[in-house]
Amino acid sequence: MTTKKTAAEKTTAEKPAKKAATKKAAPAGKAAAEPATAEAAPARKTAAKKAAAKKTAPAKKATPTKATPTKTSATKTSTATKTSAAKKATAAKKATAKKASAKKSPAPKPPGFAKRESRAAMVKRAHAINEVLAETYPYAHPELDFEDPFQLLVATVLSAQTTDLRVNQTTPALFAKYPTPEDMAAAVPEELEELIRPTGFFRAKARSLLGLSAALRDDFDGEVPATVDALVKLPGVGRKTAFVVLGNAFGVPGITVDTHFGRLARRWKWTTSEDPVKVESDVAAIFEPSEWTMLSHRVIFHGRRICHSRRPACGACPVAPLCPSYGEGETDPEKAKKLLKYEKGGMPGQRLKPPADFPGPPAPPLGG
Repeated sequence: MTTKKTAAEKTTAEKPAKKAATKKAAPAGKAAAEPATAEAAPARKTAAKKAAAKKTAPAKKATPTKATPTKTSATKTSTATKTSAAKKATAAKKATAKKASAKKSPAPKPPGFAKRESRAAMVKRAHAINEVLAETYPYAHPELDFEDPFQLLVATVLSAQTTDLRVNQTTPALFAKYPTPEDMAAAVPEELEELIRPTGFFRAKARSLLGLSAALRDDFDGEVPATVDALVKLPGVGRKTAFVVLGNAFGVPGITVDTHFGRLARRWKWTTSEDPVKVESDVAAIFEPSEWTMLSHRVIFHGRRICHSRRPACGACPVAPLCPSYGEGETDPEKAKKLLKYEKGGMPGQRLKPPADFPGPPAPPLGG
């Protein structure tokens, strides 16, 4: 007998069928899914590799990219530092060179001086210098106090290695005790030495004084000879001393080459020699004999007052426009004025009894 299934039964029956269909379809779905997954795996791996490669590549690229700017920056900094140091070193060298150049470079020559000159031009310049000196020192004179040729001879011998001032301070007592060659020739050596001690080298000078006094007494009747040949035969008397005596005691022209005269003659390019005899000969060839004695006084005056050995007062020198050696000393006028000596510096001269026309005050006596 056929019975009608109820709706509930139909529903219950359909459910297993649907489950079975689902189960049957499931393997197919799985199968369909599995191939898709299998095909996707390589793609995923490739994508992963690409992603890894992308990540790696920037990292690899980043390393040199980052390092390169760092190195470049460091290199630039290092180069800049080196360049800066090099510039500083160069600047320092230039500064040093400028200083050295400033020290070595002579001071600019005043107008009117020619660096290279002929013999005729040098002679002309020398005469111009003498004219300037004559205007500057119209009162130039021997700076030793004396009253006769014998006193001048003795004073000149004593002036070696000392100043005329010290000699002038010493001779009053000396001449008071030994006024003539005969008196001095008979002097007790120790007593004579004590009197001339302030002039230095007193033992050697005492021997010279005793010797020349005896020679004057024995060979020249107590009189000082008036020739160079006779004078230089006396003990302690050379050409310089002889010309001092001849020019100032007898009016015989002569060139007195002492340390001042020789120094200035070389500075003015009148001579290049250090030998006093050669200096005398070179200067004598430039000037007439009538100028020799006064030229000597003027040059010596100038050497003692302005053109000093160590610090010439170039800035206060009337001869500056004619001097080839301008700039060896102080060129600033105000500073140069402070270097002037004796009457040029407002101080006493070297003589205790200066001539009437001497512009400065007389020197004080020994101990004064």
